[in-house]
Amino acid sequence: MHMNLQRTALATSLTLLLTGLSTASLAAAPQTFTDLGATAKSQPVNVTLVLKLHNQAALEDYIQRSVTPGDPLYHQFLTTAQFAERYGATASEIARVQAFLKQQGISSTTVMSNHLAIEATGTLSQFSAAFQTSIHDYQSADGRQFHRPSTQPVIPSVIADTLLSAAGLSTDVKLHPNIARADRIGAFKLPNKTAAFAQAKGNSTATGIPEEYTVGDVANFYNINPLYQAGINGKGSTIGIVTLAAFQPSDAYAYWSMIGLPVKANRITVIPIDGGDTPVAGVGDDETSLDVEQSGGLAPQANIRVYEAPNITNGNFVDAFYAAVSDNIADSISTSWGQAEEDLFPQMNGGVDETGILKAFHQIFLEAAAQGISTFAASGDSGAYDLVREGFDSPTYSTPLTVDSPSDDAYITSSGGTTRPFSFNITYFFGSGGGPTESIKHEQVWGWDYIANYLNAYDPIPGGWRQQLFSSGGGGGVSIYWQEPFYQLLTRGIRRSEPNQSLIYYGGSAPQTIFTLPANFAGRNVPDISLNADPESGYTLVDSVDFPSPGVADGYGGTSFVAPQLNGITALLRQGNGHRIGLWGPQVYLLQNFFGYGVFSPFNDITAGDNWFYFGIPGYEPGAGIGTLNVANFNTFLRSGF
Repeated sequence: MHMNLQRTALATSLTLLLTGLSTASLAAAPQTFTDLGATAKSQPVNVTLVLKLHNQAALEDYIQRSVTPGDPLYHQFLTTAQFAERYGATASEIARVQAFLKQQGISSTTVMSNHLAIEATGTLSQFSAAFQTSIHDYQSADGRQFHRPSTQPVIPSVIADTLLSAAGLSTDVKLHPNIARADRIGAFKLPNKTAAFAQAKGNSTATGIPEEYTVGDVANFYNINPLYQAGINGKGSTIGIVTLAAFQPSDAYAYWSMIGLPVKANRITVIPIDGGDTPVAGVGDDETSLDVEQSGGLAPQANIRVYEAPNITNGNFVDAFYAAVSDNIADSISTSWGQAEEDLFPQMNGGVDETGILKAFHQIFLEAAAQGISTFAASGDSGAYDLVREGFDSPTYSTPLTVDSPSDDAYITSSGGTTRPFSFNITYFFGSGGGPTESIKHEQVWGWDYIANYLNAYDPIPGGWRQQLFSSGGGGGVSIYWQEPFYQLLTRGIRRSEPNQSLIYYGGSAPQTIFTLPANFAGRNVPDISLNADPESGYTLVDSVDFPSPGVADGYGGTSFVAPQLNGITALLRQGNGHRIGLWGPQVYLLQNFFGYGVFSPFNDITAGDNWFYFGIPGYEPGAGIGTLNVANFNTFLRSGF
């Protein structure tokens, strides 16, 4: 989406592209959708029936022990078959669900190997009858058309003890990539690239130029180079990417070649999910490209599996994750797609509760953790106000504190964002205008209020810049759906949900409260770990779909970069340790609680900046989480068994 911000003094503008946010997700009040009537009953549809876990408390205990140093189960991870036998649905339960479907005329079913899902194909009429609902077509105020259940689907009593949820009945998808870009007429960068390259010591593929950083710069920032010097390059590891947009694999190879990075040949395997997708400009191909380029660039000898689903129904994302985890080939998996957790609430879906999707993801993240697969999700690029990114912005709406899903789940590592040091003035943003030069002197929590404050002081516009730039920044805050996990209980700086957080619609004749969030809720805090994500101190991307000529773009950022970077780092750690790393959460919080920060710490404390609400302070905060990584030190701790 382009936000053209008009200046009063100069006939130019600052254009800040928050790519990946389609006009389809710019919402009017949820109540203003027009019901167009029943969807064609004969329309074919693929629905995933998610089955309930068995022995969830025992599973959570197993996961905790598998990443607790000194425990007999430390690093004793399960296979998919072992997981299915211990925690999946039984053969009789699966048969009962299949028999129920057959009674509805739905006989085309596939049972996933983890025994947590059955993929079924039928008509909307058959599934409507099965779940005692009606599927209707709707049109939003901006013209977007979709279908979804008009009433809450009912799980029949005969399978209620086994079936958790059914995903795929709605095409009202709100998932978007957490990618951002800074685009401008001019740039106030280093005087010349030769000087920049001279500053980029330590890794031959680094540039030292903000907005043109590479994976080599990431290695310099976060002390990864000692691993490369020790011969650790990801060999023997497999990276998994879960995405909702197709890309050109040749772009990744072009990126690695462009920066002079030798990589393993023929390393990318694309696994189409639900029919896969076709590369189309402007709908997320850049997201998938950067996911592969960044993760594979940090671990140049690792294999990469890209689980590529379309973004059509509320079941596609579920299907992609269930396939990636059940295959159990990838040692680590990341995604950079997400949505506000409130998107699944009934108040946002015509009274239909879709939080079963959150529960479905929770189960697959539990399986991943039990199998030793490290998982990562971008925490979002809308600061502490995740719904703003989806169009719920002032003055039409109030802006309650909200966080992104699936990053909000305790069994995936939430990947947040920072701003690296750089200098700027008015010319940096507009191509002319001068102005005093200011600098970000230390790495800080990413929030573009620092830009708003500068421009308000030196280049004001009517209404101020804060309204124009709000709330771009690293996602962070407190979940009001998932409780605080065990590994955050002893961490100083963990917050509870704030009071007076309501989504209110001001576009009608009178204010309309859509929902009010609970205050003082002891929820999961995000993010966990952060790395550089600000587009102003961002990266180069190769994407021939969006940029056919020359195929290269600068100034990309977002927590979309952080999740795959942590994925690639995990591939290095897996090689360096000789086994999978498992769920990061319990391990990184244990290290932070006991060892804190310092020259030998695995972490760098982020004590400046903010994400429009949460400020960088000593220790944990929901802006940058624990902080950034010192990867070499982290590897040393992991190898020591703490």
